[in-house]
Amino acid sequence: MVSGTPVAMTSNSTQSVSPYDNFTVCAPPAQVYVGAAYQRRVAADPGTATLQVTSPANLVNADGDAIPFTEISWTVSALGGDANPNAIPAGTFNGGTQTLTTVTQGTLRENCHTFAYANTAVRPSGTYTGRVTYTLVTP
Repeated sequence: MVSGTPVAMTSNSTQSVSPYDNFTVCAPPAQVYVGAAYQRRVAADPGTATLQVTSPANLVNADGDAIPFTEISWTVSALGGDANPNAIPAGTFNGGTQTLTTVTQGTLRENCHTFAYANTAVRPSGTYTGRVTYTLVTP
């Protein structure tokens, strides 16, 4: 593979339907469903929540070789006819915690993320793994 040519990635995700309406949204393992909904319990609760993603510094293979997570980006696709196809915008991991979007009370945000590796350097062969965590946070 030629260095500098982006490489599509896959995941171990099996979520293809929206838990909200059971509509088929994504095609795993090439796409990962990402969704967030926020409903406050009482009027005094915050009016918004924040969707965050946390990634480790590196993807690592069995030999301990590493690829910086900052070389992993994602594009988004949305449900057919979605009025807000960038509800959770495209981006690049930063090897830490980053804010993806704000979710207003009573709102659902969802789309599919397709990941790619920037392939900026020649790396040893192997299967590289890493786990990111999506968290909905209220103040």
